[in-house]
Amino acid sequence: MRIMHTMLRVTDLERSIDFYTNTLGMREIKRMENKEYKYTLVFVGYDEFDEGPLIELTYNWGVDQYEHGNAYGHICLEVDDIYQFCDQVKAKGGEVTREPGPILGGSTHIAFLRDPEGYSIELINTGQEAKI
Repeated sequence: MRIMHTMLRVTDLERSIDFYTNTLGMREIKRMENKEYKYTLVFVGYDEFDEGPLIELTYNWGVDQYEHGNAYGHICLEVDDIYQFCDQVKAKGGEVTREPGPILGGSTHIAFLRDPEGYSIELINTGQEAKI
């Protein structure tokens, strides 16, 4: 058993693909289009389709708004240096919503980004698990 993917609904597929590939360094793994039911699925990630977890970007044709609700938390990515990575994200026009630094009451250094759809992404340095 494994985690295959997390699905995010997006209103601008190309903008989201650009963010996840050019800003976060993922690549487009697979694309599926259903003309009859008017939706496109694009899987992005760092591994092959059957090797690691992916993010599924779901574009329902013609839908230009979603409500995120308050149950969704975030996606977490492990990066080598969150300080440097956040600088790169900002240089590419990305939004850092929590600058890198230790979590409150702990020693793990984290940062948060927001993707073009408003979804939250946490960054943690490689080898640092969340400790509180």
